Amino acid sequence: MDADTPPPEVLDELFDTIEDRKETLPEGSYTASLFTHEKGENAVLEKLGEETTETILAAKDDDREELLAESADLVYHLLVVLAMEEASLDDLRTELRDRF
Repeated sequence: MDADTPPPEVLDELFDTIEDRKETLPEGSYTASLFTHEKGENAVLEKLGEETTETILAAKDDDREELLAESADLVYHLLVVLAMEEASLDDLRTELRDRF
């Protein structure tokens, strides 16, 4: 693995951070604000839709840098939704594994 390449556990670390923010709700945390937003779950679902659209447009425009940035935003917000729904990365891994 290249020294600049993050370890495969980076998604697990991100999800653990999301779960921690969900439980501790630190002031000033964007992630915590998604769990306490006045719109409830709709706030993060709207962000998920927005990031999906931005990812599609970056791909359409062949903008690799923007595609990666928007994909990261998309994955982050998807992980927040999974945490909201009490689903885990292992649940997602199982679903993916069952498909091939």
